Formats: sequence, C-alpha cells, structure tokens
Amino acid sequence: MAFEHSSNSMMGAEGFGSDSFNDTGEMVSSASGGMGASVSGGGVARQSFLKRGNNDPVQMLEIGKESDKLKVMTNIIAEMAQGTDQSEYFPNVVKLVVNKSLELKKLVYMYLVRYAEEVPDIALLSISTFQKGLADPNQLIRASALRVLSSIRVSVIVPIMQIALKQAASDMSPYVRKTAAHALPKLYELAPIEKDNIIEIMEKLLSDRTTMVLGSVVMAFEEICPDRLDLLHKHYRKLCNTLLDIDEWGQAAIINLLTRYARTQFEDPNDGQTAAETADDPFYDEADDDDDDDDEDEDEDDDDEEDGEGKKKKRRGVMDPDHRLLLRSLQPLLMSRNASVVMAIAQAYHYLAPHGEVGSVARAMIRQLKGTRETRYIVLTAIASMVPSRPGMFEPYLRSFFVEHSDPQFVRLIKLEILTTLANESNISPILREFQEYVKHPDRTFVTQTIQCIGRCASNLSNVTESCLQGLMGLMKNKDEAVVAESVVVIKKLLQLNPEAHKEIIIMMSKMASTVNVPMAKASILWLIGEYSSHVPKIAPDVLRQMAQSFPAEEPIVKLQIINLAAKLYITNSKQTKLLAQYILNLAKYDLNYDLRDKARAVRALLLTKDTRLHRKCKRFFLSEKPAPNLKSTFDDRARFQIGTMSHVLNNEVVGWEALPDFPEVAPDPTVRDVEDKYAELEATNEFKFDLDGEEDTDETDDSDSSSGSDDSSSGSDDSDDSDDS
Repeated sequence: MAFEHSSNSMMGAEGFGSDSFNDTGEMVSSASGGMGASVSGGGVARQSFLKRGNNDPVQMLEIGKESDKLKVMTNIIAEMAQGTDQSEYFPNVVKLVVNKSLELKKLVYMYLVRYAEEVPDIALLSISTFQKGLADPNQLIRASALRVLSSIRVSVIVPIMQIALKQAASDMSPYVRKTAAHALPKLYELAPIEKDNIIEIMEKLLSDRTTMVLGSVVMAFEEICPDRLDLLHKHYRKLCNTLLDIDEWGQAAIINLLTRYARTQFEDPNDGQTAAETADDPFYDEADDDDDDDDEDEDEDDDDEEDGEGKKKKRRGVMDPDHRLLLRSLQPLLMSRNASVVMAIAQAYHYLAPHGEVGSVARAMIRQLKGTRETRYIVLTAIASMVPSRPGMFEPYLRSFFVEHSDPQFVRLIKLEILTTLANESNISPILREFQEYVKHPDRTFVTQTIQCIGRCASNLSNVTESCLQGLMGLMKNKDEAVVAESVVVIKKLLQLNPEAHKEIIIMMSKMASTVNVPMAKASILWLIGEYSSHVPKIAPDVLRQMAQSFPAEEPIVKLQIINLAAKLYITNSKQTKLLAQYILNLAKYDLNYDLRDKARAVRALLLTKDTRLHRKCKRFFLSEKPAPNLKSTFDDRARFQIGTMSHVLNNEVVGWEALPDFPEVAPDPTVRDVEDKYAELEATNEFKFDLDGEEDTDETDDSDSSSGSDDSSSGSDDSDDSDDS
C-alpha cells in the first residue's frame, strides 16, 4: 500500500530524518555522537564487524554495554539501508525496546518498523512495551511505537490499535497525529469490518487545523472512503485556505480530491460550451449595446434567463464563491517546484475553470519540460491531450516542442504529435522546416512518424498539400526502404483527397511497383493503380503481368491487392487482362492462406459467372467511390481518461481508476459548507477578546507602575489612559 511506504518514509521527521548516509556509506546523525558513529566506508568492514566470533553481535545485544549495543544497532541499520536482510536479529533487537537510552530506542524502533510485519509473532511478545511507548513524553517515541504497532499485521491486536489510534488522534503533537493518519489505511486493510470506527477517527483528524496532518489525512481518506465526499463539506474552505502551507505531496493529493469534490458540488462554469465556441463568442452581446438605458428590473431579468420550460437558468460567467475560492487558492502553487503539484493544478483548471482562465497554467507546464525525461513524458502526454481542444493555449510556446538532440524517442514522438496538432496557416512554415530536418534523423521509427505527421499537415491545410507531396516524392529516392514505404503509404492517402490534380504522381508511382520491396508500400501502389487505372491505361496491364510472375513469392497483403488489381482491370480493360486475371485467380485457388483462397473464390464468382445479378453489379463492388481517409491524432482516444492519471498515460484502464464525475445540472445546497465560516468567526472573536484582556492587564500594570512615582511610568500611564479613552 502506498500509505505504508509513505508512513515508513516519514519515520525520519523531526529527529529520525536527521540520520543519513554520506557518499562513503557512513551513517551520520546530528542528534547524538553515538548515532553518528562512523561506519567504515564500504560493506566489507561492517560485514567483518557482524561476523560471528569474539564480537558476536547477538551476545553484544544481549549482555553488551550500552555503547556496544548502540554500535551494533548502528551497523545493523546501515546494512538494512543497503538492502541486506537483517531479520535474524529480530528476537534480540525486540528486547531492547525497554532500554532507557533514547538514541538506542530510536534505532530499535527503526528496525522494528522494517521487520515487524515479517515476524509478527515475535513482535507480539513486546506488545505491552509498545503500549507503554504510546505514553512516552517524547513525541518521536510515541510516533514510533504507534508505527510499529500498526505494522504488526495480526487481527488479534485490532482492538488495541483502535484504542491507540483514538488516543493518537487527540495527541498534542502534530507529528503523532500525522502518524495516526498513516496508520488508518493499515488498520482498514487488516480489519475492513471496522470501517465505520475508522471513519470516525478520520473525521476527527480532518478537523485538525495543522498543515502537517491534513495532507496525510486526505491520503488516508482516498484510500479508505474516496466516495464519502460529504465528509468534506465543513472542511472544504479550510483545505483551500491552508493549501499553500501543506507539504508538496499533500498538496497534490488534496488538489486531486478537491477536483472531484468540485465536479459534484458546482455547476459547469462554461455552460457546456467548448473552448472553441467560447473563443468565438463576442465579448459584449449586441443586445447589450442597444439596451444601455434599461431599468434595474430588466437588468435583473438578464441575470436569470428563463428557458422554454420556465426554469431559471444561471447566467454564464457567474461562479459559486467556493468554486472561485478553489481556483484562487491554486494560482500561487503554479510556481511550485514539484511537477506533481503543477500537473494536479493543470488537471483542476482543465476540468473546473472557465475556458478563458485555463491558459494561466500553460507557462507552468512548459517549465516542467526542463525536468527529467520521465517528467517530460507525463507533461507532454497531458499537453497532447489538451492541445486539440485548446490550441491557442500552447501556440505561443511552439518552439518549446521542437525536438532536441538529447530527447529520448518517446519524448520525440509526443513532440511530433503536438507540433502536428498545433499546425495552422500562420505557423506551418517553421513546422515544415523542422520536419525536413527530422527526416534525416538516424532513428527509423522517428522518421516514419515524421512522414505521417507531414501527411496529416498536408491533409488538414490545403495550401501546403502540394509542397508536402513534392517533399514526400523526394523521400522516395531515400536508400532506407522503411522511409520509402512510409512515404508511399502517406502519398497514397493524400492522392485520395484529389486524384485528378496529381496524375503525374500516380504515373510515377506506378512505374515503381516492381522495384519497391516493402510489402505495405507495394500493396499501396497496387491499390492506387487499380483505383485510378484510367490515369495509367498503358502501364496498369504491364504491372499486372509483372505481379502475376512474382505472385507465389509475394506476401499475403500484396497478393490480396494483386487480386483486387486483376478484378478491376478485368472490368475496365477486359480485352488485355482477361487471361491474366484468370491465371492469377487459379494461382490463388491453391494458396496456403485461406483468406486468399476465399477472396479468389468470391472474385471468380462475381466476374466469371455471367447472367447473374451480382455479375451485372460487379463494377459497383470494385470501382465504387471510396471516401478520403481521415488522418486522426493518436491521442484522440485518450479523452475518456482524466489527464495526469496512470490510465491516461497508459491509454488503458488500470485497477482503481474511476471516471471524473460530471457537473450537476443544479448545484447542491451551498450552505453545507458554512459550518467552517462560523467556526472561524468564533475563533477570531475569542482571539479578539483575548487581546482585549491582555490590553487591560497591561493597563493595570502601567497604573501600578505609575503609583511608584517615576515620571516615565506616569507618562506611560497617561498614554495608556489616552489609548483607553480613544
């Protein structure tokens, strides 16, 4: 579980975290000289120290001096940190929990947290000692005892854990309360039947106003009861206002939770309009220009328009104050150094904010492209999904998506996708210049993807179709067969858009049919010849003759297109190709591929069996007009997943994924969130009264000092009296 690891990693806060290992493998602690004892550089010295002999670590843990025990535990923890199994010392280490040395006890608890889950039976022997540790004056010992107790996965101690967590939830130390929040998912996994009691403890922790605790509680909430959004009503405003002070990983968890909460509690700020529709709307309505002199009643009617059913519809642009509070709280976090926080904010703005405000996250997302390559991949995947609906948002940062020499392949491919989607008439020139350089790259996969992107740009922008075709024809002279094959496939798709205007290209490609060796490219050329045989009436029969000679050696995909070519030429030029078509059908009749045999049998029945209705309509079967291909983005099918999630990155539903809820048609009652405001006002009132009492005490002190006869005190009392009068 994620919470188990996070709680174990949090062991170091406020004392434990001061222990670290330097570059030579030495363990250093700022808390004590004993814990900072040097562990010799490398594992050889430690292994020799732990070797059985005169300095047997088991004997030293049992009957050794305090300093010897501390030294042995330091070496055990160092070995444990490097991944060496040290579970053999568990029976001896568990006895040291009663030791009075604070430094030794810290190391013991660090060891027990690691191995208590693996050896629960032995850990149960010291359960009473752990319970005593819960009442220790030191907050680190209390938290460590609670962590060890929650790491013992035995159902017998569930009641003890419940009592311990209830006490820890009311502990004076926020560190202990944070540890209690981390222990809740462990208890839930051990005893799901106790969910109601666990939620009761969680509600108490949700009321905590310490930023150290809130992030851990929200993570526990997401693990135990993510559907209980009603528990967040009275804490919503507190979470928004304290979001800036919470740790980074807590911020990411809270933002994701509040995004789901907002989708269920607020109306759609865009009123169902897309970003493109909002951009086309005029800033001022024409009706407003003509009705400037309307009275106040008519203005009020404009705010709440009535639809055909008589129901009042909220004017677009008016947002719930709590909805606006969330967006305003997220704005400062765009400068966060944590990529997870920035992605969570981008996700929240993408799904919650008005279209005109979403652009504010673009700069923060572009800044993350300077991070690690894994971070770049996640951010670019999100941008690639946002660009189709918000192209103007990232167009000013076009050069940020140009491929760099240090980019790994998966980053280069996504940048290609983004550049292709951003291409329009105003920026197509620099994009095509980039593509011309990309086709020279040694990576074959990257080059073929670039060729596909050139084809998409040519199909989307008619003014560059001709230049793109000329560039692709130039690539057909490339020595790499994969580049030539991909160029042929893309040219074939582009020619379908307007074949009449590119007869010369069809003739040129027909002459290449016998020289191309890549099956997909050859199949595409044969399809073009058969579909537009009227443009090459002299070349097409000769191509069919050459294909008949090499038919047995061709790949199945090429053989299928040879059969199609024979059928089409039999219909349009039966005099020259009748015998060739029959010969090819006879060859296919005995082919090993059953698809080819079935295809040949069907074509023979259509063409050679005359005086049938199917024979009379065979031209419609083979030579009907085909629709032009629609070159779509590879990211179109990811829109169903929420950006920034694992399912979105993998383009597949992972375990635990849930779709983001839709906005409600009518927002629920907003007064459920007013509880927190009343509490804050009451708290502010109490503070104000406390300040007044403090001033009165100060005045009384000043008066008593003035009676001593000193001039300074009397002047001070006069000033205080004046302030009282004022």
